[in-house]
Amino acid sequence: MFDWIPFRISIDSATVAGAALWSLALYLGLSPVADWVTLQLNRWFNFAEQFLYTSTEALERDRKGWESQNAFLASLLSIVPFLVAGAVCNGLIEISLGRSWGISTGILATMACGIYELGRRTSQSSQ
Repeated sequence: MFDWIPFRISIDSATVAGAALWSLALYLGLSPVADWVTLQLNRWFNFAEQFLYTSTEALERDRKGWESQNAFLASLLSIVPFLVAGAVCNGLIEISLGRSWGISTGILATMACGIYELGRRTSQSSQ
């Protein structure tokens, strides 16, 4: 399948699963930071999109379409810093505790951060 690559790439599925669990835990636990990152990316995309239009009529005509597209792209790209941080956390866990602990601690962290996020949203809505 990948005969055109001159070297062999081996991807361990346990490492990918552990990094994904840790990134989900960080995304849930740091949801205000995730919202801030999404907002900043959306602002930057909207700012950059304005330079593609030469007339203000075309800009205002297409504004709703490209603003919703930029919001979608910003929400997708806001995951990237958490994927990197999750991979770092998983790597540190695997180095310090051993390879078998990456997924286990990722599951525990995801459950704990999910419960924390539910409590945070509940207390925020009751205020």
